Amino acid sequence: MKNSNHISQVVLESVERHLNNTMSKQEALDFELKLSESPEFRRQVKDIESLVLGIENQSLKERLNEFHKELPENHNKNYSDNTTAKVPWGKIAAAILVFLAIGGFWWYHTPQNERLYAEYFSPDPGLPTTMSSTSQFDFYDAMVDYKQGNYKTAIEKWEALTVENDTLDYFLGVAYLADKQEKNAIPFLEKSTRNTSFPLLSDAHYYLGLAYLKEGNLKLAKKNLRSSSTENSQTLLSKLGNNP
Repeated sequence: MKNSNHISQVVLESVERHLNNTMSKQEALDFELKLSESPEFRRQVKDIESLVLGIENQSLKERLNEFHKELPENHNKNYSDNTTAKVPWGKIAAAILVFLAIGGFWWYHTPQNERLYAEYFSPDPGLPTTMSSTSQFDFYDAMVDYKQGNYKTAIEKWEALTVENDTLDYFLGVAYLADKQEKNAIPFLEKSTRNTSFPLLSDAHYYLGLAYLKEGNLKLAKKNLRSSSTENSQTLLSKLGNNP
C-alpha cells in the first residue's frame, strides 16, 4: 500500500467505521463529501480498503495469520445484515482452518493408490468433432457429449452402437473412468489394448493402468503402465516403485 505510514489513526478509524457501517448519519454525509472533494483522501481510503478487505496480492498464509490474530476479538460480536457490515474475520479464519484440516486429513488417510489416481487421472481430451462426413454421426454425436463432460450420456449413446472397434472401446473405457465406474471401464480398455497396431495403444495402457490402480491391483497397474510410453506412466511408475 502506497504511503501507508502517512495515514493518520483518525483516518484509519473513520474508514473502519465506514466499512463496518457504524457511522452516524452526519458522519457518513461528511465522509462522502470529503471523498468527492479530496483526491488525496480518496486515495487513502482506497489504500486502506485494499488492506482491510484483503484484495492486495498477499499469500494465503499471510491472510490466515491476520485472520487468526483477529479471532478472539470478533468472538460473540453481532454483525449487521447490511452489505457493508463488519466482516466476521474470525469465523472466516476458523472455517478456512477447518477446511484445510479436513483436506489434509483426507490426503494423509487415503490409500496411496487412490491419491495417485486422483493426481494423475484426467480424461482424454477426445477427438475433433468438426468432420464434414456424417458416416459416423452417432459416434461423434456422443463425442460432443463426452467432451462436454456428459459422460453418462456419451456412454449410453456409444453402447447403443452396433459396431465394434478399438477407438469405441477406448473412449467407452475412459468415459467410464471419468464417470467413476472403474470396474466397468476395465473390460473396454482391455479390449482396446489387444490390437498392438491401435494408434491409441499407449494411452489405452495408461488408462487401464490407472483403472487397476484405483481398484487396488498394483500388479496389473504396473504391468500396463510399463506398456505405455506416456510421460505420466513413467512418472507414476517411479512413485509406485518400479518392481513387479
